Amino acid sequence: MYKRISILVCLCLITSCVSKKEILYLQDADEYDGSMIDYQQITIQPNDILQITVGALIPETAIPYNKPRQNMGGGANNQNAMLLNGYLVSKDKTISFPVLGEISIAGLTTTQLQESLANKLKEGGHLIDPQVSVNIINAKVTILGEVKSPGTYPFNEESITVLQALGYAGDITINGIRDDVLIMREVDGVRKITHINLTSSDWLNSPDYFVKPNDVIIVNQNAPKVTSAGYIGNLGALLGVVSFALTITLLVTR
Repeated sequence: MYKRISILVCLCLITSCVSKKEILYLQDADEYDGSMIDYQQITIQPNDILQITVGALIPETAIPYNKPRQNMGGGANNQNAMLLNGYLVSKDKTISFPVLGEISIAGLTTTQLQESLANKLKEGGHLIDPQVSVNIINAKVTILGEVKSPGTYPFNEESITVLQALGYAGDITINGIRDDVLIMREVDGVRKITHINLTSSDWLNSPDYFVKPNDVIIVNQNAPKVTSAGYIGNLGALLGVVSFALTITLLVTR
């Protein structure tokens, strides 16, 4: 009986362990020979909030084409401030722009929208030498599962990588699956889910290297975590139960 319980304890310890192959990032880094980074520009999507600034050779003439700037302090009013300062993209992929009216942004990147607006303002005789700047001001990524701080994180950069996004969430915990991270993405009304292996360098050259606004990154629990969660909450409790059972057995068999 004592021997059987010892074997049970060993098995519990083994199944509760995580190997190096499961937790180390980019394990083939020494074999990675480098590659050119493809900075892909994202297309503007419904529910994006755009900040559009228009300038001109005579600055005063551009005033009617700019929204009055509101305070964008933090807190509950931040979303309202962004809406006041920006242009909400409708589900039909249009925005309502001063003087020019409704404008379609379907399939356009921020750079392409800049060029399109500048051409409309110039060719329509609205402004002389117009300069237009377009930015997405509500870009965010949601990170769920086995990370230290799950949540939704805003970002201002044009591009951030998956590893940078995970850094916002405090990194994957020891209980997270690194070789099968899920990325859920919606583009032009189509939702797709891809799998990436962070223990390999192969994904560095994939379209999923960069995070896109509104991506959802999901890190599932590894097998030891799922196993322990399915029976007893944690390893300490499990060892306590086994120890209690061993004590009872020794008392009975004396």
